[in-house]
Amino acid sequence: MNDAVALWSYLEQEPLLWLTLTLVAYLAADAIAGRSRHPLANPVLISVILIGAVLLVTGVPYQRYFEGAQFVHFMLGPATVSLAMPLYANLPRLKRTFLPMIAALVAGSVTAIGSAVGVAWALGVRGETLLSVAPKSATAPVAIGVAEQIGGLPSLTAVLVILTGVIGAVIATPLLNACGFTDWRARGFAVGIAAHGIGTAHAFRVNSTAGAFAGVGMGLNAMLTAVLAPFLISLFF
Repeated sequence: MNDAVALWSYLEQEPLLWLTLTLVAYLAADAIAGRSRHPLANPVLISVILIGAVLLVTGVPYQRYFEGAQFVHFMLGPATVSLAMPLYANLPRLKRTFLPMIAALVAGSVTAIGSAVGVAWALGVRGETLLSVAPKSATAPVAIGVAEQIGGLPSLTAVLVILTGVIGAVIATPLLNACGFTDWRARGFAVGIAAHGIGTAHAFRVNSTAGAFAGVGMGLNAMLTAVLAPFLISLFF
């Protein structure tokens, strides 16, 4: 028993342990999600629960975990740049539906920012916390950058981005089915705008066309949010 405790005390100081834990947790979560079609079987949600449970049981602070797993955080930058790929791959289809997509993009982005800030304001949220809510529907690297620009709390924005993506991925399919939407392009585009990368990953699981248009929606919404959020905040705050 003492040897096991000593071994753990040594391993928990090694950054590679937490990176490995993150990858193993996601692979396990992805396998679970692949075997189940339940909306709650989302790989990111399951990964968060698994890693959170390990940290809670072992008493390891999040900061120490992040020091080891920050390579995953670093890869958010290249992942954001790769958003150009679905845009390029679907360029002919985008040209045919350009005007409706732009209208949906503007409406979705304004609604995402306005509804989040409006609800938070109505609940009594003020100051930095309120500003942190505005970019929550953009992909994480963009949302964090926008939060810094408008005076929000980047760490809080990061949490809100994850929550937005997980909730969007969980409710997207049942909600869109209930609303009677059958066009995979529209379904995917809506999910990409509302739930960024996590929603896009879910869309690819449901339908390849929906996934492609979710990627397009996520990329375009990231660009528009970077411009729109600071502008809207400057008008009202």
